[in-house]
Amino acid sequence: MRVVVADTGPLHYLVLIGEAELPHRLFGRVIIPDTVQAELRHPHAPDLVREWIASRPSWIDVMPAGPIGALPLPALGVGERAVIALAESLRADLILVDDRAGTLAARRRGLAAVGTLGLLDLAGRQGLVDVRRAVSRLKATNFRIRPGILDALLAQHSGQG
Repeated sequence: MRVVVADTGPLHYLVLIGEAELPHRLFGRVIIPDTVQAELRHPHAPDLVREWIASRPSWIDVMPAGPIGALPLPALGVGERAVIALAESLRADLILVDDRAGTLAARRRGLAAVGTLGLLDLAGRQGLVDVRRAVSRLKATNFRIRPGILDALLAQHSGQG
């Protein structure tokens, strides 16, 4: 069984596009640090996201992040640092993170990392999601990515639909 630790971003956007179950369908259980749970509950989070985490699915486990102050990653937010710290302590197989600096820092520390688009790509390859429809929904959110990256993803899944 794979150990997967998730940051706020991928869960947030998957909820908004109606694909919140993808991590469960891909990996089974997903672990989030308590700081990520707090970010998902934040008053500025969209209602849909706050409602989702309020009735947290049984496949999401919440754990304390542990000591993140010792991590030499000052450019990262508390969520990304907590995810990396928890992933290292659990010897996670994968972290889910959208933040580019967080992804780079995780990879430098030997952790495999994938973001929302990577999850959609993986799920699309397994026939679990219509990538074109999911990307269309994602474009309607405040998700930010260079258009060329979206175009490349869509080109890889051009036979869907």
